[in-house]
Amino acid sequence: MTREQTGSVVIAGLGPGDDTLITKEVRIALDRATDVVGYIPYVKRIAPRDGLTLHASDNRVEVDRASHALQMAAAGKQVVVVSSGDPGVFAMASAVFEALEKGPKDWLDLEIRVLPGITAMLAAAAQLGAPLGHDFAAINLSDNLKPWDLIEKRLQLAGEAGFAMAFYNPRSKSRPHQFARALEILRAACGPQTLISFARDVTKPTQSITTVTLAEATPEMADMRTMVIVGNRDTRRIGRHVYTPRYAE
Repeated sequence: MTREQTGSVVIAGLGPGDDTLITKEVRIALDRATDVVGYIPYVKRIAPRDGLTLHASDNRVEVDRASHALQMAAAGKQVVVVSSGDPGVFAMASAVFEALEKGPKDWLDLEIRVLPGITAMLAAAAQLGAPLGHDFAAINLSDNLKPWDLIEKRLQLAGEAGFAMAFYNPRSKSRPHQFARALEILRAACGPQTLISFARDVTKPTQSITTVTLAEATPEMADMRTMVIVGNRDTRRIGRHVYTPRYAE
């Protein structure tokens, strides 16, 4: 692979939804791209232009998508792989490196960069106040890539350890019962008066935010467009804000 033939892969985060939250660094990468690869809704956020080819695909073909991006880069293309939020948080950065590890050795010569983005977790926390102001854990509640038993164990241990928690993919139509079980575990591990917040469509015009106690929470308060944030026993409400002190009592 000659230097003239060498392409690049940029793995970029598009933020939580509001286009004003896309970083300048990511915008520059998109302006320079010959090809953009990603999940269908994320690719739709990219404006078509001359010289740019958009490659949209289904959400369950992450490694195939990553391999396609690396193949195009090996052919000299300037490829941007897009994710929502931050590409390193339950998103495409890991998939690209997984494909790189399994792929041809000459892919290791490619320029690969990861550009951070504002995650839904951080955007939701900012809307609430500072619920992640102390130690916290981010957990994906989908069992597509790990067993549900492991998710239950992590919920239990994180709650007992006193972590605030942020949950991605809390409740889908195919597994509505699992979030109900998650709430049961959290009530036992964290206490029923611990605050839980539901931030749906964060930063979008349809945004809605609700904070209740774990005792008051119901499974129907969450869906796949909801970021769920659970405080620890020190998390409190101050007016309309929720925050976790920087010290532990």
